[in-house]
Amino acid sequence: MNRRERLIADIVLAALLLLVPAFLLHSDGRFAGSLAGFVLGAGAAVLMVLLLVYPMTKYSLGLKTLVTRCVSMPTLLAFHAYAGIVAAFFALLHTGHKFQSPLGIALVTSMLIVVVTGFVGRYYLPQTATELRRQQSDLATLRSAYEHTAAALSSPDRMAHEEAAMPAPALRNVPLLQLVDSISDFEAAIGSSETVKKIFMPWIGLHVVTAIVMYALLAVHVAAEVYYGLRWLA
Repeated sequence: MNRRERLIADIVLAALLLLVPAFLLHSDGRFAGSLAGFVLGAGAAVLMVLLLVYPMTKYSLGLKTLVTRCVSMPTLLAFHAYAGIVAAFFALLHTGHKFQSPLGIALVTSMLIVVVTGFVGRYYLPQTATELRRQQSDLATLRSAYEHTAAALSSPDRMAHEEAAMPAPALRNVPLLQLVDSISDFEAAIGSSETVKKIFMPWIGLHVVTAIVMYALLAVHVAAEVYYGLRWLA
């Protein structure tokens, strides 16, 4: 993920999360039942159902062969990510910022967890893994430079040979203590990155489990709305 994509991801996620406490400034208990509220809610529900296309295609060989003839998996993944964001926006607007129903609160909460864990898996976890690999590569270079410098200092006659074998010419004139400090800094950074990666790793399990809960709550919510709608018409 480049800087622009990271910035967009951060802005969208922040904007989405800021919509949650917006009920402190605005709350309309009738909006969800209005025409605009119904359109937003129906749009959110449709998008949430369409989100299932990606996992179904990914784990079904027959469906994957059929779908990828028209749409590539990266395109499906991008749709899965961004459609989930739009669905969450629609759903939060659909509520009219009225969080009183236990079912509605549970549905919104599970939806936000799905979105956040999806962002972690789609953007932040790969970036953490890439950064960790870069740090490990730099640390290996510094350790190699340290070993060559220490060997050269311990045996002056081998100095020319060791300088020729240095992995990075720019490190030939770096003092030994500075190499030690740099190695220590990179080891600390790698330890922090590995800790972050371990924290983020369970995202897929939490994402899947919360998604199942969200779809179950969504089914109950839609069924209840249909039931009360039919009773009102009768």
